[in-house]
Amino acid sequence: MNHLQLLCLGTGDAFSSLYYSSCFALESGGHWLLVDCPHPIRKIVREGALAAGVAFDVSKIDAIVLTHLHGDHVSGLECLGYYFRYILGRSLVVYTHADVAQALWSGVLSGSMEWVIEKPGALPRQRALDDFFDLHLLPDGDEETRAGPFRLTCRKTIHSVPTIALRCTAAGRCLGYSADTMFDPTLIDWLADAHVIIHEANSAFMHTNLTDLLTVRPEVREKLRITHYPDTLDLATAPLPPMRQGTLMTI
Repeated sequence: MNHLQLLCLGTGDAFSSLYYSSCFALESGGHWLLVDCPHPIRKIVREGALAAGVAFDVSKIDAIVLTHLHGDHVSGLECLGYYFRYILGRSLVVYTHADVAQALWSGVLSGSMEWVIEKPGALPRQRALDDFFDLHLLPDGDEETRAGPFRLTCRKTIHSVPTIALRCTAAGRCLGYSADTMFDPTLIDWLADAHVIIHEANSAFMHTNLTDLLTVRPEVREKLRITHYPDTLDLATAPLPPMRQGTLMTI
């Protein structure tokens, strides 16, 4: 019987010295979907999988979803793109919204990936996004996009750059993920039907304060798990259950 499982790989905010940046991998029916891609992604995946006792490596990733382009969510994509092309010999499948994808190449990746000198004395050769990645755009709203066994929907959040929240359904179970966002009761409503909701909890600019999440109605609040938290959060006494890197959860 298939399940929807979540391997928590990182839980920290952009400035954490204790945790890897927030990211996780979803598994169903032997297929793996990575959500966000901080650096050093191969080390993050290896350590998380070992800690959770899961036979998982980046070579098993079927696709990746990018929520936005801040470095703590996308800094590992260059490495992963090179690894897939030159080590695995295939393109990395990427899902994101058009507003996020607009600057993915020109604003994030092109500086290190666009030009290559292939032998001494040769002129640089220009490359493009599709030399490394197979990009699929997620529509706004409740229209689902299939990614193997996963069905994805997205919604824009209130953040300092274009960012999307996600609902991911597989094996009859649904995970909701806020990604980075200011507190938004309408987003909570959009996520409310998920079986588990992972929500960021960080008081920095354009993020959600943990105290705001405590105002969520009880039947939804009991589904909440927090991530993207600061190093100052005491996980043992946190008022909402914290995600912990290196753990496996069945949704």
